[in-house]
Amino acid sequence: MNRERLDRWCEKGIWGLILAILVFGPLATGAVRAVDFLVIQALTLGVAVLWILRLWLNPGQRLLWPPICWAVLAFVGYAVVRYHQADLELIARRELIRVLVYALLFLAILNNLNRQGSGSLVAYTMVFLGMAIAGYAIYQYATDSPRVGFFLKPASYAGRASGTYICPNHLAGFLEMVLPLGLAFVVIGRISPLLRILLGYASLVMLVGVGVTFSRAGWAATALSLLFFLVLLLRKARYRLSVLLLLGVLTAIAWGFFTYAPLIQKKRLQWLFLTEAQHGGVAFRLRLWKPAADMWSDHFWLGAGPGHFDHRFGPYRPEWVQARPGYAHNDYVNTLADWGLVGGLLVAASLGLLGAGVLKTWKYVRREDSDLGVRRSQRAALVFGASAGLSALVIHSFSDFNMQIPANAILAISLMALLSAHLRFASDRYWVRCGWLARAFLTVILLAGVLYLGQQGWRSAREEALLNQVKRERLLTPARVDLLEQAVAAEPMNFDTTFALAETLRQMSWQGADDYRELAEAAIRWYRRGIALNPFDAYNYMKLGMCLDWLGRHGEAAPWFEEAVKRDPNNHYVLAHQGWHFVQVEDYASAKQQFDRSVRLKRKDNPIALSYLNIVNRKLREQAAGK
Repeated sequence: MNRERLDRWCEKGIWGLILAILVFGPLATGAVRAVDFLVIQALTLGVAVLWILRLWLNPGQRLLWPPICWAVLAFVGYAVVRYHQADLELIARRELIRVLVYALLFLAILNNLNRQGSGSLVAYTMVFLGMAIAGYAIYQYATDSPRVGFFLKPASYAGRASGTYICPNHLAGFLEMVLPLGLAFVVIGRISPLLRILLGYASLVMLVGVGVTFSRAGWAATALSLLFFLVLLLRKARYRLSVLLLLGVLTAIAWGFFTYAPLIQKKRLQWLFLTEAQHGGVAFRLRLWKPAADMWSDHFWLGAGPGHFDHRFGPYRPEWVQARPGYAHNDYVNTLADWGLVGGLLVAASLGLLGAGVLKTWKYVRREDSDLGVRRSQRAALVFGASAGLSALVIHSFSDFNMQIPANAILAISLMALLSAHLRFASDRYWVRCGWLARAFLTVILLAGVLYLGQQGWRSAREEALLNQVKRERLLTPARVDLLEQAVAAEPMNFDTTFALAETLRQMSWQGADDYRELAEAAIRWYRRGIALNPFDAYNYMKLGMCLDWLGRHGEAAPWFEEAVKRDPNNHYVLAHQGWHFVQVEDYASAKQQFDRSVRLKRKDNPIALSYLNIVNRKLREQAAGK
């Protein structure tokens, strides 16, 4: 087998692996679980290895390097620097791994999926995948199914479809990027009539799929991107008939949906638009943006740290937000809070260079009409559809965090890479010939990435396997403690595992066996280790104080509760536990003050404050009566 044929097989292997990543992510609930992202990480390593082989099998291979690549490279370098400066090493490392995977996929798609037809293959795959997932979402809505495959959806998503995702908003984010691709190939693609019909049907199914998610931001983003799509096409006389027919079909579907969908009745519509924190309503999002902006203000240039928003949220928590936020529900504000102005400018530079590249590319990929009629173009369809899909994501990102969902982020990055690859039609100056020195340098970089991501993947896989065993083990047993200690040994920086270990030991101690003191002291040591790994988490301080109270060392316990409240002053759960501490030292007046405030912050699902408040009120009445 000659080198050219081997190179072609490697190229096909890269195509296959990238398509596998794009298909697997959405099917695996967005690849938000660590084990699912490990699969994507492993497939990405395969892409890198095959790319290295191609570099040496084809000595004449050229590197496509449009301007956006410099912005991508700059952000990777910035991510490496911020990782080494971060307060929470584990969280920053996980973010760095994602950045490396995304950057590697971007460059690999740019340089290996630039043959004629490769972009169309990706587009067709995603459109028919989107149709399948949207069809499943329609089934969920029609049957009011609470399941997503083997998983149960949260009760707050009842009545909304999410397809293979857990959150309906993230399904909307996926479909809004793919839907314009299908429509673009239907209207301006150079394809057979049968394929045009199939793509048109798939697009209509995806449109209904967006509808049954009942994602307000998804609806708005889809509507605005399609409006952008139709307005631009209406400027061309040759497409007006197709566009008007399409507009009629879309209007009919929207009218029928809003007229007959049960969830759109007045009572349900009010629930959808006016809900608060428990349903992720508009008010909840707005209330998260201010603390995120405050966090950015306090860490203006470099941000609080990669992925740190959720972990450093405590001091910024408004009284009316008692849930754990996860993200700021605004990708732009979240980026500024995590990465600072420097990171935000790098992201903005990438988007700006992408937009400039699309504008420069458009006139080179479209085909002018001839005397024989309308001349359609696959390249124009891909550029037009991908641009509209990404514009939908840009709009949706103002009120959601789709770029924090790996499957959606990878799809967006893939569309960006395919768009950037079309700059090769505008100019030859973006091609860089790879001599042996350049190939050696690129090989070293790719091998370093492969080794690092491979080592981290193996480390994470070992930890995940042990944590899965922990889930199957009975609670409060020595075997569970042993498995948790092994998990800590596999990943010493995981403060969630040290907390779980400390909690297991504390609860075993509270069973009151003869060795309760030894168990409590062991728990205290693990809480201290958790504090060293994550000094921003109030729970380690609070639980350590509980252990000291259990051992009768009340004077030592008080400062730990104060530290916990200092780190999360508006957390009803932390305040309730400080009230519990005051009960232990019989300071009922202070206990009542904390319990009252805890109940004011959260009246439901607050058993500690509500139950102890009755006890404290009785004790205060007894004291007032002189008993």
